[in-house]
Amino acid sequence: MAPRPELGKPGERWQAARLLSAPHRLGFAAAALLLAGSALWWALAMLARLQGHVLPWNLTPATAHGLLMSLGFMPLFFAGFLFTAGPRWLACTPLPAAALLSPVLAQLCGWLLFLLAIHAGPDPVLGRVLGSFGLVAVAWGWSGLLWRFAGLLRASRETDRLHAQIVCGAGILGAVLLWAAALALASGEAGRLLALSRASLWGFSGLTFITVLHRMLPFFGSAALPKAEAWPLRGWLLLFGLQSGWALLAPRSNGLLWLHAGIEAAAGLAVLALALQWARHQSLRPRLLTMLHLGLVWLGLALLLDGLSEGLSAGGMQSLGLAPLHAYTMGFLGSILLAMVGRVSSGHSGRRVVADDTLWRLFWLLQLAVLLRLAAALVAAARAAPLLSAAALLWGAVCLGWTLRYGRWWGLPRADGRPD
Repeated sequence: MAPRPELGKPGERWQAARLLSAPHRLGFAAAALLLAGSALWWALAMLARLQGHVLPWNLTPATAHGLLMSLGFMPLFFAGFLFTAGPRWLACTPLPAAALLSPVLAQLCGWLLFLLAIHAGPDPVLGRVLGSFGLVAVAWGWSGLLWRFAGLLRASRETDRLHAQIVCGAGILGAVLLWAAALALASGEAGRLLALSRASLWGFSGLTFITVLHRMLPFFGSAALPKAEAWPLRGWLLLFGLQSGWALLAPRSNGLLWLHAGIEAAAGLAVLALALQWARHQSLRPRLLTMLHLGLVWLGLALLLDGLSEGLSAGGMQSLGLAPLHAYTMGFLGSILLAMVGRVSSGHSGRRVVADDTLWRLFWLLQLAVLLRLAAALVAAARAAPLLSAAALLWGAVCLGWTLRYGRWWGLPRADGRPD
């Protein structure tokens, strides 16, 4: 009896060399390793704080966490996807994975150096120097990958290059923000790092996600999703650009706060209306579509929560703290990441393109982690620590389980016997 494609051939051994057989294998494996490592690092930091242990920090924990979660693993996931799907979008010759190895390793080594610098002991100058060197390595690595992708754009004669151009533009913003973060840390202006990381979450990560999703809608089933016209790219570009600029400039006048709160509320309602259209008129029975749908719901809720939070702040009341940010990052970006990478990994490993039971359980554990993190942001500070630790532990478990599951696939031959 032939082996089932979902399971692969018995006796096959995982080999690191296979990561160089396709760009998605290399990029996704590096990103997942960094994702799991950073999630476990943060879970341990939260547990240590809960137990009253004081770790050495050369940056505030929030700043270090924000940088790593916004500019750490995301560019590597993007690289794995773009150098797999990009050549097909652009009808040009794909690059071998080996051509991406140096900039990928530069980012991994850079973040390792950054983490060492954060906990480098009582010498803040040493920590700042090591940390800035680490961010320079990361910025150099992502800039190198972006230059290679821009080369595909330059070589393409395809008439429709809009999605690739927007993604490249978002990537350029990400590179600029990374270089700016390295300069800010080197010059002792660490207070700017949070604004840079939050700007990247919208203008770099968010815009890349929504553009790729817009392009990939037909591949998830044209009968189950709204037509691309329901997702006007200009509107998304304006929304995510506005959010990125707001995070970077952080204006504080009440008039601007009320204006921005109104825009966010309107945008959130529009996104939720689109999500409702899906639920009412289209089938969401396929699990991958449910994952995408709930990710979109989280985006709408994040915008509404942020608008409400800014309205409360403008009115002199207590804001919602970090609840809107985590609804966006863990809820929207996290849900879409699991769905998109799961789909690409399944299809390119010769398996059925479905969310199987393992991915489905991990997805719902992620939703629980999001709810715990939002609860921690909304309760009194004295009661937040246990919720923070629980959310961090659950997030770490999801990331580790997801990495172990798909990491095995990336080091095995295709289950259907076809070449990569």
